[in-house]
Amino acid sequence: MLPKLIYFLPIFMLSLLIGCGDDAASDSGEGDSDSDTDTDTDSDTDTDTDTDTDTDTDTDTDTDTDTDTDTDTDTDTDTDSDSDACQYDCTAHCVSWGGTVQEGVCEGNLRCCDGYTAPDADTDTDTDTDTDTDTDTDTDTDTDTDSDSDINHPKFVGNITTGGNSVDVNGMDYSKYWDQITPENAGKWGSVQGSAGGTRNWSQLDSIYAYTEDHNIMFKHHCFIWGAQQPNNAGAITEAEVKSWMSDFCTRYPHTPIIDVVNEPPPHTTPAYANNIGGGTNGNWQWITNAFLWADDACPDAILLLNDYNNIEWTNDNQHFIDIVKTIMENGAPIDAIGTQAHDLDHDGVTTDTMKQLMTKLHNDTGLPLYVTEYDISTTNDQLQLTKYQEQVSFFLDTEWIKGITIWGWIVGRTWSMAPDSGLVNNTSPRPAMTWLMEQVGKTFP
Repeated sequence: MLPKLIYFLPIFMLSLLIGCGDDAASDSGEGDSDSDTDTDTDSDTDTDTDTDTDTDTDTDTDTDTDTDTDTDTDTDTDTDSDSDACQYDCTAHCVSWGGTVQEGVCEGNLRCCDGYTAPDADTDTDTDTDTDTDTDTDTDTDTDTDSDSDINHPKFVGNITTGGNSVDVNGMDYSKYWDQITPENAGKWGSVQGSAGGTRNWSQLDSIYAYTEDHNIMFKHHCFIWGAQQPNNAGAITEAEVKSWMSDFCTRYPHTPIIDVVNEPPPHTTPAYANNIGGGTNGNWQWITNAFLWADDACPDAILLLNDYNNIEWTNDNQHFIDIVKTIMENGAPIDAIGTQAHDLDHDGVTTDTMKQLMTKLHNDTGLPLYVTEYDISTTNDQLQLTKYQEQVSFFLDTEWIKGITIWGWIVGRTWSMAPDSGLVNNTSPRPAMTWLMEQVGKTFP
């Protein structure tokens, strides 16, 4: 990794002198690129996304308790005129009183038998009290999980523009091989706006976005906020200008499903205007939270990513990144997914097992899906490149919570300077890794 860094520094210094042209590096060495400052030289990542990875879980619990008490009191009064006594002794006694025995009942006299008066008056009072208590308890639990856009797009394998803004190259149709495109440099704020408060030039992005619309492939934005490739005099940028940059972009390119909202947060890069938009670096990270809130306002349907390098290569970087994500989530940032650049996966100190463990930890500890945003394996050894692709890309394709893969350049000799041997196609001839990859996604080359 050290030789890569030594190689990069003079190029970086030269790019500052000549205006950081797009062909000089892309991220950390692309024309205008992101720079790595870790154990290994890692670089920036470009990834645009929407998730609403927001994942919103709503749990509604309704408990209804109904108690019904019914008290019924019935009073019945029955008056019967009976000559009950006559039924027992009428024959013997009733006639002596001047009565007539008819069917065992003495009639015609107020008296029937000695000591009895006919008719008898019986008053019966019945009181019935019924108490019914019904208790109904209904508990309904509804859990709805909504991610902005639900991250319901098919898993994609995409790439970047070549040499800055070229899409089709060497007579090859980009859309035949790649499902998604990330502008290597054209979407960075400094490429669109030369200085704070200045006018914005959208021409490069316009042509790339139009290509995705014409060919029905996904457009990923890289990136809204980054500590590099910003407008000149970036320290003068205000909250209003950040919001305007985001709003203008989303109005102009409404079909942008994925956005890198913040790229390479500290300790890697810090925007000169971080304190102007909330501050909190190495604390509550309020400037990052605000960036996500404003991006969500501007592009409510986009999947919003926090993108970084070394977060799936090195344990310390992995945990630091997780800590930032958890903090901004607690503060209300509508982050939908995580971007993992994956530049250093060909480093001798990084194994595929380590990569799998750290990716799984990112997902499990944050609950967010992942996007591989800037993948490259830089080697002139075809077999080594193929082996790495088979080990690593197979895992990306097979893992449900990895939602997409963006390879950082595909033409040999025209990839970013920190990974000069990462291309997959020599002029128009595929390397073995390219042939294998196309087979995995059901395509052929050429």
